Amino acid sequence: MAPYVYYQVIPAFIFAFGAVVGSFLNVCIYRIPNDMSIVFPPSSCPKCKAKIKPYDNIPIISYIFLGGKCRSCKEKISLRYPMVELLSALLALALYMKFSLTPALPFYYLFICALIVITFIDIDHYIIPDVISIPMLVIGVAASFFSRRLGLIVGVRGALLGAVTGSGFLLLVAALYYVVKKKEGMGMGDVKLLAMLGAFLGLRSVFFIIFVSSLLGALYGIPYVMISKKGAKHPIPFGPFLAAAGVIYLFFGDAIISFYLTKVIYIR
Repeated sequence: MAPYVYYQVIPAFIFAFGAVVGSFLNVCIYRIPNDMSIVFPPSSCPKCKAKIKPYDNIPIISYIFLGGKCRSCKEKISLRYPMVELLSALLALALYMKFSLTPALPFYYLFICALIVITFIDIDHYIIPDVISIPMLVIGVAASFFSRRLGLIVGVRGALLGAVTGSGFLLLVAALYYVVKKKEGMGMGDVKLLAMLGAFLGLRSVFFIIFVSSLLGALYGIPYVMISKKGAKHPIPFGPFLAAAGVIYLFFGDAIISFYLTKVIYIR
């Protein structure tokens, strides 16, 4: 019975829990930039304002059952809602596979949830709310004092150096861009986000995140500029690329860096 519980029941519960949290993250993504409470009032349809019944608010399943439409007014519901729920569930499961049932699991899941909310808010509004990044920065540094007990990947020194180096590097980039272009090219939200990432993932992660996020941004931005009618003048939020690079580092950073140091450099 024990192996069955460990290999099937617990992962299923983790997935379901992640989907439920994902539903709450959708609320945060919509309400935080609009200065609305994330607790009250209960969820409702943005168009007809009808309150969403509990049986219509089951993560992923309700969206499929309703055909992606509001039960009351038949307004189309964005596919993003089940996508965020599924993303939250899959990442919760991935964290469980990496950290098992240890204190590190809820700690890094909180980190992942913050990145999900930041990503979609930045996509929609081109902002990274201080109400998320600054408290998470404090949490990352504070938790590092108990890194051994919690089983975290970063200690106090790594968290502090990561936060300072991350914010300092982007501040320098922003200052240089302003000197050359005479306009802002990077918001302070990105600076605070990288500081938060450095606090959770350490100094070593900062350089990895900067490189990978720049690569991801280029892979998206170059085709976008070429294809889009808006051209290069249309801003592209950088927060999602920083967040994606942070998630990649959390799961694969050590393996990628080790491979590069032992294989790529050795071949050269």
